[in-house]
Amino acid sequence: MHISQLTLVNYRNFPSAKLTFTKGVNTIIGENGSGKSNLFRAIRLLLDDSMSRSAFRLEASDFHRGLGDWRGHWIVISLEFEEISADESAQALFLHGTGVLPTVDRATYNLIFRPKKDVRLKLAALDDFDNATLEKIRQSIQITDYETVITGRSTADFADPAVYRQIVGDFDLCIFSDEVDDPGIGSRLPNFLTIANEVSFTYIQALRDVVAEFHNNRTNPLLTLLKSKSGEISPTTMAPIVAQVQQLNESIVALGDVQDVRADIRETIKAAAGETYSPNSLSIRSDLPEEADKLFQSLKLFVGESDDAHEGAIHELSLGGANLIFLTLKLLEFRYQRANQSIANFLVIEEPEAHIHTHIQKTLFDRITYDDTQIIYSTHSTQISEVSNIRSINVLGRRGSACEAYQPATGLGAETVGTVQRYLDAVRGNLLFAKSVVLVEGDAEEILIPLIFKKVFGLSLDELGVSLINIRSTGFQNVAVLFHDSRIRKRCSIITDRDEAILDTAPAPGDSPRLAAFKVSCQASDEKGAARQDQLNIFVAGNQWLSVHYATHTFEVDFIAAGNATAVVDLVPEVYTAPATRTSAVAELSSGDVARYGKRVLTMAANQGKGWFAIMLGKQVDHKTILPDYINNAIFFARPELSKELFSNIFGHRLSLARGAGTLTQAALEAAQIELRQYLAGTTSLADLKTFMNAMLPGDQMHRHLANVH
Repeated sequence: MHISQLTLVNYRNFPSAKLTFTKGVNTIIGENGSGKSNLFRAIRLLLDDSMSRSAFRLEASDFHRGLGDWRGHWIVISLEFEEISADESAQALFLHGTGVLPTVDRATYNLIFRPKKDVRLKLAALDDFDNATLEKIRQSIQITDYETVITGRSTADFADPAVYRQIVGDFDLCIFSDEVDDPGIGSRLPNFLTIANEVSFTYIQALRDVVAEFHNNRTNPLLTLLKSKSGEISPTTMAPIVAQVQQLNESIVALGDVQDVRADIRETIKAAAGETYSPNSLSIRSDLPEEADKLFQSLKLFVGESDDAHEGAIHELSLGGANLIFLTLKLLEFRYQRANQSIANFLVIEEPEAHIHTHIQKTLFDRITYDDTQIIYSTHSTQISEVSNIRSINVLGRRGSACEAYQPATGLGAETVGTVQRYLDAVRGNLLFAKSVVLVEGDAEEILIPLIFKKVFGLSLDELGVSLINIRSTGFQNVAVLFHDSRIRKRCSIITDRDEAILDTAPAPGDSPRLAAFKVSCQASDEKGAARQDQLNIFVAGNQWLSVHYATHTFEVDFIAAGNATAVVDLVPEVYTAPATRTSAVAELSSGDVARYGKRVLTMAANQGKGWFAIMLGKQVDHKTILPDYINNAIFFARPELSKELFSNIFGHRLSLARGAGTLTQAALEAAQIELRQYLAGTTSLADLKTFMNAMLPGDQMHRHLANVH
């Protein structure tokens, strides 16, 4: 038996999310704050018998904040299981006394936090569109008017908004069903039937402070293991150990110094308080525990981590070493539980990569697998995501205060999934964690685009929430296929070269053999570029999450075309030594003729190697460098909206540069800073701010770049 689906409705930062799982190993990945810990808590509420029963009593803070007013709404946590064993105990658990004879292969198990029946009856009695009375009822609802019910055999798709409105009600239109116990939510389970008691479930939390965990008797994994074993030790085995402890206690008490101190205490207290008010008796005793579980609390784990064979306590280990030991003990705890012949085994591990070397991360993921166990990881590690099966990945993403779940393999055939899997190495796999993505084809773009953007805007792409991924080819479809309504609903831009010919490629009388060959090469590149453009345009058509942006020729050529010839001219002395060659190169790069400067810059890049040439060119980049429009458009397709703080930082950066260059007076700078503060305070609109800055910084490239950004 394994979890095939988890549905969350109105739970914490999930307004409505559905995750799918496979047998074996599953991975949950996502940016910080995307809800991984909340998701695991939801699973634990239904399957972890170590959770306090009071945890079932949810609070107002457990409702999704996007609801606005939570009162009247429901929280639903629903698990779906598949491949349920035909074993009588497993079947009885899911049929729960209904008398149904056929066996079940699929079943649901739900935690529903809803208003009590008297409140539901009040809502059901409302006339349609009677919003005034509805508001009065909602104002009277308290969290104590809610109940938690566990149900099974449900048929409702709780994540479907239409189904939710049918069962719970439409709070906008004030339409509620007369049925206050919709059969779609399933039948309520008797208190004595709980899946948590019948499955083996081990949760390994994110490794934040392992040393503190070992010092806490409640969370110490070594103590947990020893306690589980101590129940198997017979009293006969423990008897001589207990006798030795008793003898040791008596020997310590019998020490002369101990008895002398006892006598001195009695004498001193009598002298101070008198016989009447002194204690009747006073003794000093050794209190070494004589019970097995208490004796085990004195046991500590010592580990040798270095080559000198020294064994140190946990606090002496490196963070990675301590975390690895903690994880090992929790896995052993799971093995002990797994031996209890449960109807299913679940191992949930939160962020196992903390402080652990990348090679160990991969090895852990590869080796922690059990044939009869479903394993669910959450991770920030691209090393783990690289070796994860894309069919078993759920990607969590944030959209404002809401979190969504995406399944990147949905609707893809086996061959496509295999291709994507091969592409998603540790570098490209970063796109699964990104807020938004820009895909580029080569080293020049990977090196220079983030650098130019930082110099021009004063912000990094990371601060914008944009991850730039180098595909190292033009096979963008192999990765971009992931961004789709039915898969990952995040924006992805593609930046690629159109490779349009930089000169007339028609043969002409008098062409030298070298020029003729160059024309043939340009024509071939042009044709391939046109075909690639057609294919990509068809590929992204109708997909709101994808957009393609082309350099007319190549990155290097279009860099000059944007107005950056001077930066390339400054590299000429580093590339050429012959004075005559330097002179002709400078003339060509400064000519304004794409046929001349295009050929020269492509020659320079080819001679140096595109990657190395980009590194050299990066040294010439500054705030005056012009960001080509096609690159700007790609970045702001991926991130079309900016916060007030980001707009303020960008304009503040450009103002400081202008002041430093002497093109802006101190008085003008101070006036602009006042305008920015008013914008941040909400008293100036973005449109008015842009108009003001356009007058303050005439001709600045920023106005063009931000024209369509809101």
